[in-house]
Amino acid sequence: MSLQFCSLSSGSSGNCQYISTDNVKILVDSGLSGKKVENFLKEIEVQANTIDGILVTHEHKDHIKGVGILSRRYDLPIYANTNTWKAMEGELGKINEKNIIEFKTDEGFELKDLAILPFRISHDSSEPVGFAFYHKNKKISYLTDTGYVSDDVKKKIRNSNLLVVESNHDVEMLKIGKYPWFLKKRVLGSEGHLSNEDAGKLITEVLSGREQDILLAHLSKENNFPELAYQTVVNIVSEKGIKINEEVNINLTYRDKPTRVFNY
Repeated sequence: MSLQFCSLSSGSSGNCQYISTDNVKILVDSGLSGKKVENFLKEIEVQANTIDGILVTHEHKDHIKGVGILSRRYDLPIYANTNTWKAMEGELGKINEKNIIEFKTDEGFELKDLAILPFRISHDSSEPVGFAFYHKNKKISYLTDTGYVSDDVKKKIRNSNLLVVESNHDVEMLKIGKYPWFLKKRVLGSEGHLSNEDAGKLITEVLSGREQDILLAHLSKENNFPELAYQTVVNIVSEKGIKINEEVNINLTYRDKPTRVFNY
């Protein structure tokens, strides 16, 4: 039995993550066209018609663009909390009643042999969540689109074999960049996005001491560079005496191609 993860796409142009066990295959968000999701799945040798459902973190377009399309095309159930359903249902198009499934934030549920805990995060949307996934004694946590990480969330993402964490922007690049002030303020705020520095500090606070994988996600195209995000995080983690590639492996997600498939 294995727990698998692949980030198919991550960034403001579209987000979609793939998680599977031997018995269930799901997507977290689908902010790309249905065709792009199908093609990215093919790249990791997964057929879209084998997906069992889609979990939604929040209703922003870069997370839900393809959700309704895929649900209709493959008769897929969509899982979201009540407030997210209310906010996004007008954007999804017609969804079969049986495929509208609500979960409660901070209450766990199961899809076959995959246990799922949706937890509340801080973003300017109706009721945004991150997820912790459990299979046997393995755990994957997914945390993006949040401007603040509470102690409660830190507890929920600890002891993860894989932590997917937002490393959205470099603060100085954002400040001097072309975004209008209101947008800069939004990104920097407590309901915005985590910076590279925020990601690095968070990682040092939740590492368990055993070897873990980190994936830096939702990198801004305008206010970040992959190399900068990676090096900033590596520097912060290394300064705490944590050994890169021994105690922790740090990798990047991409906006235009899947990552490798992580197996646990």
